[in-house]
Amino acid sequence: MATRPKAKTKAKAKKAPAKKKAPAKKKAAAKARKPAQSPLVKRANDALKALEKTLAKERKAVDAARKKAAAARAKAAKTAKAADKRAAKAASAAVQRANKKVAAIRDRANAAKTKLSDAVDVARHKAAAEAARERVAAQKAALAAKAEVDKAKAMAVAAAKWAKARASADAKKIRALEKRLEKQLAAALKKSEAKKKKAAAKKSKPKKAAAKRKAAPRKAAPKKAAPKKKAAPKKKAATKKKAAPKKKAAARRKAAPKRKAA
Repeated sequence: MATRPKAKTKAKAKKAPAKKKAPAKKKAAAKARKPAQSPLVKRANDALKALEKTLAKERKAVDAARKKAAAARAKAAKTAKAADKRAAKAASAAVQRANKKVAAIRDRANAAKTKLSDAVDVARHKAAAEAARERVAAQKAALAAKAEVDKAKAMAVAAAKWAKARASADAKKIRALEKRLEKQLAAALKKSEAKKKKAAAKKSKPKKAAAKRKAAPRKAAPKKAAPKKKAAPKKKAATKKKAAPKKKAAARRKAAPKRKAA
């Protein structure tokens, strides 16, 4: 039973720092809201602090002078001496001078406050302008980065579209080339097959002729025609044939008288 409370206390101890994170964020936000202290603000602030110190001293001096003047007046009233009266007048004059001095210092301090306020306003405006410039620069950088990302995406989409269109166009070209080549190959195949058929037909014709010769009865070999060079003897034979009738006519003439003599 004793171990459980310890575990709870440890858990609480661990959770405690998480709760203290909120004030730290508030402090950071407050520091971020404060304008950066410029040299002008620092000088005005230092001058105001010095005047405030002087004013505090002079006020103390005024208080002391008032006490002294009150004491001098009380003494002059008791003694009614001329010296005491003069001392009372001098103390009152010192109070008046101290009051004038305090008023002058107060005016200077008020002027210093106004100057400090103006300097703070200027510094705040400068800080706001700088923050605005930084914000614009940050936004510009963010937009530039986003533009690069969007550009890459758009380029990827465009590249994908282009690649798809190019692949489709290339596929069409390849299909057309395949069809053309298929036609050419089919034509070449047909041509080769026709050549093969013709060659086979030529080879089969002599075989068929030889088979027919073997099957048919043998005939006398035809006489060979005379060569073209022996065309001249044919002409001589023709002259001989033409001369033969003349001889026959002469023989008939010779034979005719014999018949008459008989």
